Amino acid sequence: MKNPLVRMCAGMMLTTGLLAVAGCGGTGQTFYLDVIPKPQPGPLVAAEPVKIVIEPFEDRRVEKNRVGMRTHLWGGVTYFNVAGEKPGEVYAQALADRLKARGWQDRSWDVRVAPAGSVTDADIVISGQIFEFSANAKSKVFSTSVTTSNKLTIVARNNTDRSSTSRSLEGAQSDTVFWFGEEDVQKLMTGTVKDTLDRYLSDTTISQRALRPVR
Repeated sequence: MKNPLVRMCAGMMLTTGLLAVAGCGGTGQTFYLDVIPKPQPGPLVAAEPVKIVIEPFEDRRVEKNRVGMRTHLWGGVTYFNVAGEKPGEVYAQALADRLKARGWQDRSWDVRVAPAGSVTDADIVISGQIFEFSANAKSKVFSTSVTTSNKLTIVARNNTDRSSTSRSLEGAQSDTVFWFGEEDVQKLMTGTVKDTLDRYLSDTTISQRALRPVR
């Protein structure tokens, strides 16, 4: 008879292996991800009386039905999409939330999201185009690789002097996890969105009621 300790160790290894591969076959289900970062409020400092409107970004991705998929170890896939299924609206809201909490100079700003052309009294109108917005996962034995990326252009139109500024941004993150959950994809994509917005704010500023590039 084998040593009880050996049998116990073998049983634990078998259980771990079964758990690792359980559910590894994809069913074609779609998981919806909340990828809007939750910014921390900034200091209560009065900002310039500037009205900012953000229009939903234009979705110019080739594949618009989803943002990505998980390829399972034993075949099949599951899909990922953003909550609401409109990345352009997600990005506009994420930027608005960021500016309301702590935007330029770490201040809160007067900003709202509105349909294109619906607001005429704004000092600054921000719009954008999304060319890539993806989240993918590939499962292997005892690990799953997760990658996220985005590529977009943000345009600000200044109504005070009819000038404009454009900024192209790209971002990507990756991680490898042992126990995979959809929250791993959500967390990584949220981080990618946050990093992109942080870089946009660091590259721009507000001066004389207009958005300018940092020189």
